[in-house]
Parts: sequence; structure tokens; C-alpha cells
Amino acid sequence: MSEEKGQCATSPAMILAAVVGVFAVPVLAIVMIVQLVLAFQAGHVDKNDPRMTDAAVQERIKPFGDVKAIDPSAPRVEKAGDVVYTEVCAACHGTGALNAPKFGDKAAWGKRNALGFDTLVKNAINGVRTMPARGGNPELSDIEMSRAVAHMANAGGASFKSK
Repeated sequence: MSEEKGQCATSPAMILAAVVGVFAVPVLAIVMIVQLVLAFQAGHVDKNDPRMTDAAVQERIKPFGDVKAIDPSAPRVEKAGDVVYTEVCAACHGTGALNAPKFGDKAAWGKRNALGFDTLVKNAINGVRTMPARGGNPELSDIEMSRAVAHMANAGGASFKSK
């Protein structure tokens, strides 16, 4: 085979080298760029930073809500007075916030106990002065409210029986 001037012979090895070069060079360039970016990022993260602990990261990425599946046909279980007090009433009556009579303060509860159990329950259900209706929890039933009132009033010297 004679080669004319200006023409070159291409062998299968040359074609293979060209194909590998066309694909390998861009892939190699991408890998090197990714390594460079990762190196820059690693330099910006302080591993001793308390915000980077596993617990802190888990706290930041935790779900912000919970889903509860409740059977609407299930019977509602009424809460005891001490449970309602702890969950709802203790925020104000435990500390005396907004002039609420403190739990166990016989002097403060003595005046209120003199009004009678039914009046106290009515005030707790409808709200009185700065106390919102049902202590701010509209889910509470009248029975639960009467149990909570009896629990608090009895701690203040009364001997009421809840309904």
C-alpha cells in the first residue's frame, strides 16, 4: 500500500485511542473538579463546632409534626382531674401567673371555695377575668373541667366531689 503525500494511515489502535480520549478526558476533568470543590467545602466545616454534632444535626432535620391516626368512632376517655390540672391548668395555677390562685394556697382558694362548686365549675368552663374558657383548651369536656376544679379546690381546703 502506498501512501500519498498528505494522507495518513489510521489504524484500529489509533481509533481506539481517540475514542478513549474523547470519553476519558471529560470524565477525568469532572472528577478533578468535584475533588476540588469537596476540598474547599471540607476547609469550611469546623468539626469541633457544636452545631455539627450528630445530635444537633438530627435536631435540625427532624420532622416538624407528628401524625396521629384516631378512630372517630372510638369512645372518648375522660381524663382525671389531676391529669387535666397537669396538662392545662398548672401553667397558670402552678405559678400564680395572671393572678391565678396557686395550687394548694388555702387563703386564695378559700374565697373561691365559698362561692360553691357549681359556680367554680361554671367559671372554669366559661372563663373568668383573665382565665380563658376551659383553661384555653376547648377539647376539655364539662366532666373533665369539674374534675380539675375539684382537684384544685380540694388542694385549697375544699371537699368537693367531681361529677
